[in-house]
Formats: sequence, C-alpha cells, structure tokens
Amino acid sequence: MAPRRLGQHFLEDSSVVDSIIAAADLRSTDTVVEIGPGRGALTGELVSRSGRVLLIEYDDDLADGLAAKYETNPGVRVLNADARDFGSDLDPWLTEGPYKVVGNLPYYAANPIVRNFLESTRKPTTMVIMVQREVARDMAAQPGEMSLLSVAVQVYAEAVHVIDVPPECFNPPPKVHSTVLKLTPTPVPTVQFESAEDFFNLVRKGFKSPRKQLHNSLSDGLFIPLQDARSLVELTGFETSRRPATLSIADWQVLYDTWVKQGRPAQVPGSTRRKRNDRRDG
Repeated sequence: MAPRRLGQHFLEDSSVVDSIIAAADLRSTDTVVEIGPGRGALTGELVSRSGRVLLIEYDDDLADGLAAKYETNPGVRVLNADARDFGSDLDPWLTEGPYKVVGNLPYYAANPIVRNFLESTRKPTTMVIMVQREVARDMAAQPGEMSLLSVAVQVYAEAVHVIDVPPECFNPPPKVHSTVLKLTPTPVPTVQFESAEDFFNLVRKGFKSPRKQLHNSLSDGLFIPLQDARSLVELTGFETSRRPATLSIADWQVLYDTWVKQGRPAQVPGSTRRKRNDRRDG
C-alpha cells in the first residue's frame, strides 16, 4: 500500500508536553490511547507513566516506525488506522476497564474524532487533546457564544481550557494557533433524549441561521411557518428575541422536550407537505 502523506505539524516544545501530561494526571495502572503520536513527542512520557499505551497513527511510515521502536514492549500497541473510525467498544484493551485519551489531533479530523469517542458506548474517563484554537473555543463556549459544536461536545463532556499553543511550538509551524483542552465525559448525556440523532437534528435546525433570532432560525431549519416557530419558542418560556447561541445545554433540553410534545413539527424541504412522524411518546 502506498504511504499516506498528510500535512502534519509535529510538536517539539517540551513545556507543552509537560502541560499535556500534567492535565492527563496519569497513573502507572492507566490505559492510554494516544491519537496521532507522529514522531513520539508525547509517546515516551505516556509509556513511562502509564500501564498500557495504544497508539493510533494514520500515517503509514510513522506507524511503522513506532511499531519498530516499541516491538519488544508488551504494554504498547500500534494501530495504523483512522481515529475517526476507531471502535473503542471493540478494542480488547479498552473493554477491560477505564482508559484515557491524549493526542495532538489533526485539524481536519478533530471534530469527528472527538465525537467518535464521546458518543461511544466505551467512553474514556478523560480526553486531553490539542486542536485548533478556534475549534477549542467553540467546544468550550458558554451561552452567548454557543454553536452546534459546543452543544455536540458539552452534551457528553465538560470542557476546560488547559493551555494555548503558538505556531512556533511545532515543526513546521502551522498557520494557526492551537489550544489544549481537557474533556471530562459525563456518565450519561446531560440531555435526556429519545435518540442522539433525534436531538441533534433539532439542534442543527436551530443553528440553521445562527445570526437570526431563534424562531426565525427554527423556521428556516424546520421549514415551518414563522408563526409556528414563534409559538414553539413561546411555549418554552424563552424570549422570542433570543438567538441560538444564547441557549445553554439545559435550554436545549427544554426546547427539545417542547418540540417533541408538539409532535416534532417540520416540513419536507421544497414542499408544503408536513413531514410525517409516526413515533409516539410514552
């Protein structure tokens, strides 16, 4: 198979490595998944401080190099795989007990990787990840600056800022700044829903026109008359002047519950036909 070449930026600043390791709060009995180990800037510390380390590296040559380096260490495994598709609920090490995730995530794949782990049936106890600074701000945003990504992360985890990382900490330097976040997954989602797909369908529709007031955005997203969307918001008790970014996770719970009670009003795009929904709530 031909090697996969990626636009990678390798971490070289030891102080950033120290901050990531400290945030992970490692124990000698821990099982750790490192995503994107690259040339191993974090790997040596993870191996020396943990019980077992599973390295997930997408680049063929880098994965081969790591496998050769740790081939005699039974506490290290290397997977040449895409972390977006990794099944933590199937891996033999991760089904045996708790595990942590650490990694310098590739910018282009950070969101699906995070969601893959947070939505798994075998969630990590901690994720210490480096992502693009703007993405980190979205993930950890508070009401007033929330986005679809904010909700997608905070439904499953608490997000805390660890450290900002300037471009000169990498070789070659990227054109953007990075941030390390610590995500602590909750035992169960912070929103009660019939299904994640059902809930996030509403959230996506709610952010369809994020600069508009909530009822306007819902009207655009759900393809329902403006007055119906306004009535839906009024039933929640929210001010109709609110914008999607101002809703907290608890507010999305209220809006979702209200939407469900009203029969999940929506219309088929490009049609005046109301979308049929045969589900019944208990």
